[in-house]
Amino acid sequence: METEVEKPAQGTNGQLGKAANMRIDFTFSDTISGYVTEFIPSERAFSLETSDGRSFKLNLIPTTYARSVRNLDEGYQDATAVIFEMLSQEGQYVHAYGTFYPGVENDEPLFEAQWLVFPGKEPLEFRHETQDWWIQQINSIAKSYLKWQFNYPEESIDYRKYRTMLHLGGAKKGDYLQETDTISRMIYGFASAYMLTGNDAFLEGAEKGTEYLREHMRFFDQDDNLIYWYHGLKVDGDKETKLLTSEFGDDYYSIPMYEQIYALAGPTQTFRITGDKKILFDIEKTIDLFEKYFKDNEKEGYFSHIDPIGLDPRDESLAHNRARKNWNSVGDHAPAYLVNLYLATGEQKYADFLEYTFDTITKYFPDYENSPFVQEKFMEDWSKDQTWGWQQNRAVVGHNLKIAWNLMRMYSLNPKPEYLEFANKIAGLMPAVGSDQQRGGWYDVVERESKAGGKYHRFVWHDRKAWWQQEQAILAYLIMHGLLDDKEYEKQAREAASFYNAFFLDTDDGGVYFNVFSNGMPYLLGTERLKGSHSMSAYHSTELCYLSTVYINLLITKQPTYFYFKPYPDSFKDNLLYVSPDILPKGSVVISECFIDDQPYANFDAQALTVKLPDTDQQVRVKVLLTPVQ
Repeated sequence: METEVEKPAQGTNGQLGKAANMRIDFTFSDTISGYVTEFIPSERAFSLETSDGRSFKLNLIPTTYARSVRNLDEGYQDATAVIFEMLSQEGQYVHAYGTFYPGVENDEPLFEAQWLVFPGKEPLEFRHETQDWWIQQINSIAKSYLKWQFNYPEESIDYRKYRTMLHLGGAKKGDYLQETDTISRMIYGFASAYMLTGNDAFLEGAEKGTEYLREHMRFFDQDDNLIYWYHGLKVDGDKETKLLTSEFGDDYYSIPMYEQIYALAGPTQTFRITGDKKILFDIEKTIDLFEKYFKDNEKEGYFSHIDPIGLDPRDESLAHNRARKNWNSVGDHAPAYLVNLYLATGEQKYADFLEYTFDTITKYFPDYENSPFVQEKFMEDWSKDQTWGWQQNRAVVGHNLKIAWNLMRMYSLNPKPEYLEFANKIAGLMPAVGSDQQRGGWYDVVERESKAGGKYHRFVWHDRKAWWQQEQAILAYLIMHGLLDDKEYEKQAREAASFYNAFFLDTDDGGVYFNVFSNGMPYLLGTERLKGSHSMSAYHSTELCYLSTVYINLLITKQPTYFYFKPYPDSFKDNLLYVSPDILPKGSVVISECFIDDQPYANFDAQALTVKLPDTDQQVRVKVLLTPVQ
């Protein structure tokens, strides 16, 4: 492989001359992912076509070995004995890691594959599309966090033991910080795991965590009759120091909207299961905070920060966060809590809130005259803020995909043409500018505008790939394929999920890696080697499992799936339990079976996806089988 660029050349007098050739004449190892187009057994070689249509010839060596993708808690899945069988299938997807050797003179370079990863045990199979793949994965992740944080089941679940920072293997890092958001995100993971497995330990973790947040991180302002949430606690023995303002550098000495939003993530998902009225009270009073102090009633949207004294978004002390709006303050309501709140209650006011946020995003975020990426940060009047902190004029790839995913959720509730058009726009543009079309996977942060003469949008810091960005890509393309039956979206979903399951699962210590190198190898330095941090706490990994199960089983492969709930007596309004797992097209799924405390139960509305709960003074276990309409 030879790359030639014009660059200064060394002259005879030691000065740089006009031009010279830069030749890559050294070995290097890398990953190539793609589809088999030809297998040549006599040469022990095969041809591969990458996602964007480039061709490579790969050579097998005597020591080449292979495995198929394995789930968490599974043993090694050797596939070395079936390499020829797998590669003989045209269209077989494979990840190949090996070494590039420079060609002689002008010959093409040689690539020798050292090992291969197949997405399934059988040719043309994607194991992540089997009915229980993601259910098994969420079960493993939730068990890992119960063990790491509480040493469960050897010890009881006690949130006084919770710590934000966890080592790679799950050990406590020695800090004494308990961040509200990271607890809430872990609670979300436990609640979601319960909904797919019915394991009572997960619900216990969710309920105890929710109660801990209420008792220790919640401030009820009785004068204003609203609630806001502390950033966290510093715990030293029996002493607790409450931290009102954010300790995170970007948001220091402020109350950021996204922290208040994500404080609701875990409790809201728990509320879907139990109907606990105390949780609903907290959610409603926190929304009152949003409406009173964060909302811009004059120019639309929500401010990103308020000051801790006057709760003013325009206070001078906010500095670079003064009178600003961004993706998090406008768009994160939906995935963090608002979709789940609507699913739990069916209340029109929450559907209206969702519509308001999506209308705002659709109105202000597109910037396609200047960039293939949305604009994410704004001044008060919605003019662009392209000088803020690290973001400047830069794009977070995952935020674009997150918008597409959530637009399609909203489209099933309110099918506005502009939602579909915007989602299709994002989904069509993103692979070429945000994905790695040679190795697979999705990048992190890139420049929003490409430099003159440059083919690619430059990386801001690195070409590594974060776990949560993969989640956004997988969910965006899964739901778009599920709703639109589009083969290109199916291809993108499969490629993204294949890369994630091949490289992000930590099958040694449990959970998932924070970051991998572009070639898929884990990146294990600094905070990115951790399983718990300000950014990571069993949220995106479990959300991916939960919603991948929903989209694959109920929209794509059409496989019935059980979901679990455990409401308190007289909890939900009119004693009506809503069991829709996500916002899905009306009539696409029905309740085909229902059990209460493991006994068959018939008082449900199959089409409306509701269960009329019995009059009882006990908490009951509800198990429903949701079946796609063929």
